[in-house]
Amino acid sequence: MTVLASALDTRGPDFAANRDAMLARLAELDAEHAKALAGGGEKYVERHRRRGKLLARERIELLLDPDTPFLELSPLAAWGSDYAVGASLVTGIGVVEGVECLITANDPTVRGGASNPWTLKKALRANEIAYANRLPCVSLVESGGADLPSQKEIFIPGGALFRDLTRLSAAGVPTVAVVFGNSTAGGAYVPGMSDHVIMVKERAKVFLGGPPLVRMATGEESDDESLGGAEMHARVSGLADHFAVDERDAIRRARRVVARLNHRKAYPDPGPAEPPKYDAEELLGVVPGDLRTPFDPREVIARIVDGSDFDEFKPLYGPSLVTGWAELHGYPVGILANAQGVLFSQESQKAAQFIQLADQRDVPLVFLHNTTGYMVGREYEQGGIVKHGAMMINAVSNSRVPHLSVLMGASYGAGHYGMCGRAYDPRFLFTWPSAKSAVMGPQQLAGVLSIVARQSAAAKGQPYDEEADAALRAVVERQIESESLPMFLSGRLYDDGVIDPRDTRTVLGLCLSAVHTAPFEGARGGFGVFRM
Repeated sequence: MTVLASALDTRGPDFAANRDAMLARLAELDAEHAKALAGGGEKYVERHRRRGKLLARERIELLLDPDTPFLELSPLAAWGSDYAVGASLVTGIGVVEGVECLITANDPTVRGGASNPWTLKKALRANEIAYANRLPCVSLVESGGADLPSQKEIFIPGGALFRDLTRLSAAGVPTVAVVFGNSTAGGAYVPGMSDHVIMVKERAKVFLGGPPLVRMATGEESDDESLGGAEMHARVSGLADHFAVDERDAIRRARRVVARLNHRKAYPDPGPAEPPKYDAEELLGVVPGDLRTPFDPREVIARIVDGSDFDEFKPLYGPSLVTGWAELHGYPVGILANAQGVLFSQESQKAAQFIQLADQRDVPLVFLHNTTGYMVGREYEQGGIVKHGAMMINAVSNSRVPHLSVLMGASYGAGHYGMCGRAYDPRFLFTWPSAKSAVMGPQQLAGVLSIVARQSAAAKGQPYDEEADAALRAVVERQIESESLPMFLSGRLYDDGVIDPRDTRTVLGLCLSAVHTAPFEGARGGFGVFRM
């Protein structure tokens, strides 16, 4: 039998402690998500409503098919910065008229929906996802353009937004813009470069330069409606393909546009799948509060794959990395999951072979992170850990099947790279609230700096200040600890969101459905030189 047997003691003190720690982190996460949902705050939300307008998420809800999920992406973008959590933009994947779409919606309650540097990063990430997975793009537009005080960080890279729209269209990926309000200056090119454009009567304003700028540049007197109103663009300029009488009519028209796209998935949906044998609620108690304590990733696999059925590959070789085959919501997957944290030479070679097998079979890969990195020390260096770690990274880098990554626990050093971290372009990467990621652990990094400082003082024949050393180590540990936490990383868009462990199967299922919209084929050869 290949159904995984669980050894998780759900009544034991360790499980209870782990669960309590996870629930505490989830409470903190909920509080931060609430900030994104609040947008610009009650004052500006009410002002927006008094104007008879829907909020960004209300527009999305009306756009989506009833009773279908919306996988919101990067909701904590800009966390820890001077900008509002969420970066004044909502992005995610949802189903419109039976078609999976990448949806973006400006939040006009946050500085009029103006784009700041984190808005730009979030929008560019959404475009990446749409392009890689061939997901039609629906943009719900109401933005005052660039946040002018931060223009130096937006202007040059911001041109990529318009480039992306043209590349999506050229690749046959439909783009739809629904303009609810302002779409001015550079923002005018969003509808200008979209395949289909819908504008709302007496609301949409699309022009390169508004009346004040036109007056300054040409001396011409004009008003919003004649310069860039929806009716003008529908009757005169031809920029608007559809003229909507109000917001709900615009959303109805957007749904009809998507219905007529004739956009088809590359692979059929697999249909209903057998749920895991174990309760997802138990995932709350798997990961220890102290990540130095190892845990068995098979307990996670058993609670996310179909029927808890898992065919393990090389179970006796390189046991610190669990590899094997399963199905998730009916989609075949290969899974790589860190067991004891450290990656040795055997684990690295095992991973490289497994990744090649997945590419031969065109099977997507799921990486479940809990690694402190590759093993160091004289014995391991002499045993070839550098070339074996490089072999694993080589395989990950050149693999062409879709990769999905979930950071459950630690994800440090080059182990983060070998397990397909953000720099290795996974189609999606999500984080659990228990995860941490950095060059190395806080204590190790502070210790390395201390050793280097001691050696420097000794080489100069100077006495070493132990008190200053202790103070420095404490400062460095606090800094690295704060910079390795999920909300910090998510705020910088190093992941696509921090998720509740209980939602892991659902989130991965939605992602697998999205990646099967685009055709893919694994590498047939094409890997770099493996140093043997």
